[in-house]
Amino acid sequence: MVITDYLERNARLYGSETALVEINPSEERDNANTWRELNLIANANPDAPYRRDMSWKDFDRRANRFANLLLSRGLAKGTKVAILLMNSLEWLPVYFGILKAGCIAVPMNFRYASDEIQYCLDLADVEVLVFGPEFISRIAPIADQLPKLRMKFFVGRNAPDFAEDCLSLMNFCSSSVPPVALTEEDHAAIYFSSGTTGFPKAILHNHRALVCSCQVEQNHHGQTQKDVFLCIPPLYHTGAKMHWFGSLLSGSKAVLLRGVKPEWILRAVTEEKCTIVWLLVPWAQDLLDAIDSGRIDLNHYYLDQWRLMHIGAQPVPPSLIRRWLELFPNHQYDTNYGLSESIGPGCVHLGVENVHKVGAIGKPGYLWEAKIVDETGAEVPQGEVGELAVRGPGVMLCYYKNPQATDEVLKGDWLWTGDVARMDPEGFIYLVDRKKDVVISGGENLYPVQIEDFLRGFDKIKDVAVIGLPDLRLGEIAAAIIEVKEGVSCTQEDVEKFCEALPRYKRPRRIIFAEVPRNPTGKIEKPKLRQMFGADGLVAAQNEA
Repeated sequence: MVITDYLERNARLYGSETALVEINPSEERDNANTWRELNLIANANPDAPYRRDMSWKDFDRRANRFANLLLSRGLAKGTKVAILLMNSLEWLPVYFGILKAGCIAVPMNFRYASDEIQYCLDLADVEVLVFGPEFISRIAPIADQLPKLRMKFFVGRNAPDFAEDCLSLMNFCSSSVPPVALTEEDHAAIYFSSGTTGFPKAILHNHRALVCSCQVEQNHHGQTQKDVFLCIPPLYHTGAKMHWFGSLLSGSKAVLLRGVKPEWILRAVTEEKCTIVWLLVPWAQDLLDAIDSGRIDLNHYYLDQWRLMHIGAQPVPPSLIRRWLELFPNHQYDTNYGLSESIGPGCVHLGVENVHKVGAIGKPGYLWEAKIVDETGAEVPQGEVGELAVRGPGVMLCYYKNPQATDEVLKGDWLWTGDVARMDPEGFIYLVDRKKDVVISGGENLYPVQIEDFLRGFDKIKDVAVIGLPDLRLGEIAAAIIEVKEGVSCTQEDVEKFCEALPRYKRPRRIIFAEVPRNPTGKIEKPKLRQMFGADGLVAAQNEA
């Protein structure tokens, strides 16, 4: 079975039922109280209606039309087709159309600048680019500098002169299933690493890995046809799409929310009767802060049907989950660990029944194995720190066109994750830190995640990142970049006093008050912080202070 079979099955079984909903909130719409008011606003701006939806039958037909458009242009099996779109109703039909045509989908980060777009298109040998109106200004400067690119399809109104109108062309294409035979071994998608440690690498997966992701997600979270999944993170990333795969497998509705304000999240849950919501740590924290400050009154929303909140993509502060469960005592909570190299979330999984183990990332997920190894590949004794390695049907085939990098992380059929972890006597795995983020200060290994978790327990701190800065005597020192909660006063002395509960060697030796940058999947952008607050950046920050 291949991933596109599930879509065709859903079109047969649930054809007229809603598959996808797109919600476009805005500041203007925040004051609208009724559907009538929202529709009046939408009519004034037809390019951004408040709500659009699509049935399973329409979803499958649109995917077929796009597949047949690609085939009509003579594209061969294995051709790479890039997607550069914001979350929308068009995103997933384009993705599945690429797969149905036997081509390889290449989702692109919507934050990429022109040079990054050019780099990734070239790295993945992309021949066709599908992009939306938000990216015209970034594609235009490089449109004539992409010799491998044979076609550019524009999704939206008023296509630029260097691209073709994709939606108009699709209207002339058949909505029948394209005559392309697919197997689980066929290459399906190239995803890019998040780039938190440098330029992104191209990660190649086959159809088996995508199917594995469907099965893992549905097994972990028990989606049924009655569930409604609220999807907020960008679909280009494996995390968002692979959690949505649980909706695909169960034939249930999903809501694409284009915005992260706490009010918008709760309104979407209320209006669309969402039962499952996947959040990133900053969004969950913003929601808690809005409730604690009185800005949000939960009595104004209908949330009784909301059964599961889960978090992934970065370490989760236990204090956040404890507070969440105080406010939402009827919620199940879960966390998933994964990498794009392991087809997204789920290779390690906490499980809703293990909420007492909050702080751990869990045990090996459904269909997965995990172990913690030393630098020779030998398993370390229980409780000791080593590198987390995982094995399962969702492990990538390779880093595309990068055999050296592939050999560094694939050891036989085991994927070495680059994450430092330990295992407790019950078999639960705890992340210690990224291997490349460990700070070695005076010969001691300092794990930034542990210090960050401690500092997040200070009620004046909204977000924190700990990085290593060069030091002549100690080699490196730990520096804490602290983002203070809005309207709250916090001094260096306040932080230092709070840190007295830490062992002296773990206490940050620099306190820097600044915003903590995170990428679209919620991960702290530590290379950016190191660049900002390295030797030169730290002096500049101190001068500004």
